[in-house]
Amino acid sequence: MRLVQISDCHLLADPKGASRKGFPLRQLHAVVERARALRPDVLLVTGDIAQDETSVAYRHASEAFAALECPWFWIPGNHDQPELMAEWQPFHEEVDLGEWRVLLLDSRISGQPGGELGQRQLQRLASQLEADDRPVLVALHHPPLDVGSVWMDAIGLKDRDALWQTLSPYPQVKALICGHIHQAFAAWQGMVAVYGCPATSDQFLAKSHEFATDEAARPGLRVIDLRGEALSTWVERVDI
Repeated sequence: MRLVQISDCHLLADPKGASRKGFPLRQLHAVVERARALRPDVLLVTGDIAQDETSVAYRHASEAFAALECPWFWIPGNHDQPELMAEWQPFHEEVDLGEWRVLLLDSRISGQPGGELGQRQLQRLASQLEADDRPVLVALHHPPLDVGSVWMDAIGLKDRDALWQTLSPYPQVKALICGHIHQAFAAWQGMVAVYGCPATSDQFLAKSHEFATDEAARPGLRVIDLRGEALSTWVERVDI
C-alpha cells in the first residue's frame, strides 16, 4: 500500500496567481505529476489548500488531485474554509486500508494560525483506537511537537500533551503526519514517528527564529509505504 502526502498548496482563484516565491498552481501540478509517477494507492492532503478562501481555489485543487486516479482525502488547515472544501470533496474521519487505518483529525481553529483538537475529538479518537487494534497512521494539519523554529512552534498544536496522553495506551499508533510547517521533518515521540511534509508552495526555513522562506528548497511531497506492520517513508522534490 503506497500513500502520498501533499500539503500546504496555498492556491488562489487566479490560476496564474503568485505567492512570495512562485506560482502555487503550477507548483502543485508539478508535484502531482511526480506523484503520478510513483503510482500511489491513496492521496492524503494535510491542509492549507487555499490561500484566498475561494471555492475556485478548491476547484483547482480537486481537479489536480483527481488526476492521480486514486482515492484522495483531505483535512482543513488554518488557512482553509471547510464549508467551501466540502463542496468539492467530503471529509472523512477514517480511511480503511485493509491491514492499516488512517485517522484524520481536524486541528483548525477558526481565525487562528495555531491548532487544537479539543476534548470531543480526542474522545472520539480514543474510541476509534479502542475499537480496532490494526496499525494506525494519524494525519492532522498542525505539528504535534516542536519543530525547532521559534515562530512556528508558537503556532503549533495547543493541546499536544492531551493528544499524546490519548494515544499512549494504544501501541497500534505507528506514526503521525502533519502539514503546516512547509518543510521536511522527522522525529520520534516515544515509539511514535512524527513526519512533516514539504509544501507544494513556498518552503519555510528550518530552525529559524522568525518567519523566513527557504529559497534553496524545492516543492515536494512525502511517500509512505505500508507493508504488514512496517512503515517506510521518504520525501520527493520537484524542479520548477
